[in-house]
Amino acid sequence: MPTSYHMTPEEFRRHGHAIVDWIADYHRRVESLPVLSPVAPGQLQAALPASPPRQGEPFEAILADFERLLLPGITHWQSPRFFAFFPANTSGPSLLGEFLTAGLGVQGMLWATSPACTELETHVLDWLVDLLGLPDAFRSHSTGGGVIQDSASSSVLCAIVAARERTTQGAASRRGVEGRLVAYTSTQAHSSVEKAVGIAGLGRHNLRLLDTDNRYALQPEALARQIAADRAAGLQPCMVCATVGTTSSNAVDPLPEIGAICRQENVWLHVDAAMAGTAAVCPEFRHLQAGLEFADSYAFNPHKWMFTNFDCGCFYVADRSALIRALSILPEYLRNQATQSGAVIDYRDWQIPLGRRFRALKLWFVIRHYGAEGLQHHIRRHVELAQGFARDVAADPRFEVVVPPPLNLVCFRHRAGDAFNEALLERLNRSGRLFLSHTKLGGRFVLRFCVGQTHTEESHVADAWREIQSAAEALAHAGG
Repeated sequence: MPTSYHMTPEEFRRHGHAIVDWIADYHRRVESLPVLSPVAPGQLQAALPASPPRQGEPFEAILADFERLLLPGITHWQSPRFFAFFPANTSGPSLLGEFLTAGLGVQGMLWATSPACTELETHVLDWLVDLLGLPDAFRSHSTGGGVIQDSASSSVLCAIVAARERTTQGAASRRGVEGRLVAYTSTQAHSSVEKAVGIAGLGRHNLRLLDTDNRYALQPEALARQIAADRAAGLQPCMVCATVGTTSSNAVDPLPEIGAICRQENVWLHVDAAMAGTAAVCPEFRHLQAGLEFADSYAFNPHKWMFTNFDCGCFYVADRSALIRALSILPEYLRNQATQSGAVIDYRDWQIPLGRRFRALKLWFVIRHYGAEGLQHHIRRHVELAQGFARDVAADPRFEVVVPPPLNLVCFRHRAGDAFNEALLERLNRSGRLFLSHTKLGGRFVLRFCVGQTHTEESHVADAWREIQSAAEALAHAGG
């Protein structure tokens, strides 16, 4: 009988149980691990064999080397002491859904390649319209609909391509962009907007980065003036990207005013709510997305604050026709009866790549496990903890809150100046007991404290504030 190198079902069952046990134990002990990886550049590669193995190795040895070699090189995003960047909070139901996704190995490029992959995604995205209070235009039974992308970066690229298609009536995709199309966003928008306009052919020089107000939100007056100036110069305004919850400070652009300008100028409005969009599961936070009815497209990431592991970014369009026209190509090898009937959605036409994973499965697991009530409970708790942290910072005369926090991100700094704050951040992160990140607002170095990991509780926030105060005191005594 010929030799088989495959893992048998019995071996898979045994090793699979070992992996589940390891993950369960990891989530129990992750709080005790250094949050920020302490390894030096190249340290991991130096510890790995220079050549691949000639013969297969026992699974137990592979798992042991994972723990011994790779785990020290992990920055623990699931630690309840992770307060940097943004949440990337997975959960038990999400992990189990992802496990099933990997086990099925579905390629969901067409409805025909796995109907459940497509139809569950359509249904779950419609659920989210209800769950977040989104406009009815984003429902799949209307002219619009939703799709799961890998991230908000892909969503903004798709939005720009669709906007380009609508503005030029398809001429751009047939002949290329001639450098006349202009896009607009604020200086605080995510860097993915600049990357996307370059990829889409508009050219980064044709992205207008507009000034913000004292809360770092885009100024509608500046937008209107710039559109008028560009039209006068013979250019064609194409798209505006507004943000609900900027990365640096969680600023919220005024959608009603921006939307009215876009509607008047017939310019595509894309709204990026990558992290803050999840807050809309709570009705009391939906005022932050007032004016969303003006949006032609909208994106938020369940993999940031909805307990769904990366990657899972939801992208909605109010009119899917421009998106599909811009992205649909049907070679002979993809033709099938279901597609030809026009009765199904083929999500390959809603994204940049052809292939796609069964991402909706883990999101379905999460929504069904927590329900609206469970999601609301945890989002409210995270916001409450962040607001409490902001009050503690404001009460300490050595520190200041740089901008009032609308949700779960607190931007603050020590009053001793930029150099002190840089040294403070380095000292805190090097300790391994917590992890913060920074930004610059108004030209000043600012610390960011973001609450949103799955198991972060009041004790972790209180401990973090004590660590910050203690580190600042030690730094001041050391002459920092």
